[in-house]
Amino acid sequence: MAHSKDKSGKELSPQTKVLHLGREPDAQHGFVNTPVYRGSTVLFPTLDLLKSRKQAYTYGRRATPTTEALERAITDLEGGASTILTSSGLGAVSTALLAFVQSGDNILVTDSVYQPTRTFCDKMLARLGVETTYYDPTIGDGIAKLIKPNTRLIFAESPGSQTFEMQDIPGIAKVARAKNLWLLADNTWASPLLCQPLALGCDVSVQAATKYIVGHADAMLGAVTANARASKYIDNAKEALGTCPGSEETYLGTRGLRTLDVRLQRHMASALAIARWLEDRPEIERVIHPGLPSHPGHAIWKRDFAGASGLFAAILKPVSQPTLAAFLDHLKLFGMGYSWGGYESLVIPFDPSSYRTATKWTDAGTALRFHIGLDAVDDLIADLSAGFERMQNV
Repeated sequence: MAHSKDKSGKELSPQTKVLHLGREPDAQHGFVNTPVYRGSTVLFPTLDLLKSRKQAYTYGRRATPTTEALERAITDLEGGASTILTSSGLGAVSTALLAFVQSGDNILVTDSVYQPTRTFCDKMLARLGVETTYYDPTIGDGIAKLIKPNTRLIFAESPGSQTFEMQDIPGIAKVARAKNLWLLADNTWASPLLCQPLALGCDVSVQAATKYIVGHADAMLGAVTANARASKYIDNAKEALGTCPGSEETYLGTRGLRTLDVRLQRHMASALAIARWLEDRPEIERVIHPGLPSHPGHAIWKRDFAGASGLFAAILKPVSQPTLAAFLDHLKLFGMGYSWGGYESLVIPFDPSSYRTATKWTDAGTALRFHIGLDAVDDLIADLSAGFERMQNV
């Protein structure tokens, strides 16, 4: 029943696919959802099968019906050849990078990349003899000038982590193909429902499925989807590194996938409403949301994305720490916490100036990253309004 086409052969919409992909009720005694298979040992009925391993499952680390259900679904949604699951989003990033690099390589990584990805490059890959060059996320096909004879791959993230710069992925992909480089992209912000990096020219799409696929802030999970060219490299890395997700976490990812579309639509509509409201607040210097016409990369977002998620940033006009604390400490509906993508609304202050090398962060005011959850917009606005009022009374 894992349908991607209707009876006439017409491709189903992604909104329908998320409800059906990966489900095989006939193989599960009629139960709608693939159950949690917990296990390491898989028995072989004959010596011939033990030696040939020509049966569906051979070892719990490699695959179970639970992991395969979600991998098949994500592969179809991403338009890829194969997907592997990992125990976290960072695990997906590190596995994907290690699949391609070797000592002596140079890699190009966007300066706006997720900070733990930068840490992995600067500490772990550097120890293995891999050099990382960070590039301006708005460079587009100008990235050609940064390519060295030993450059192996490009790692993109659009929009950029925290600061939401939009990248011209098709432009970068054209250069990567001409130079025979691998192009990887972190697609966590959009999920495969709102952007398909492989269709834009990437070889690999990485997701922290912890975020929107799980969707309820209750499980850690990562996914790496490869095109046909890159698939064997990702599969080999999975086997060599022994990476695998937890059974319960995988089940929660599959369950979350079923409501991904309706949640994203609510996240998008609410986040845009809050972002527009913040643009008119006197306390705000600027709002950074790719879905707003004021965003420098808005045209790229309209071209490459089918929508927006609930994550964006806003820059406060300069205030003291006590004033900032008065705003944040007593919010009722916005929690302060890392990660995002769940039903809850979140806000954290951030300062990227210390972890940028190819670009400079020059805003004087405090940057705030918002994740707009599934709360009613009016309630969230009332909560933020009360916070701004507290700032005036410090």
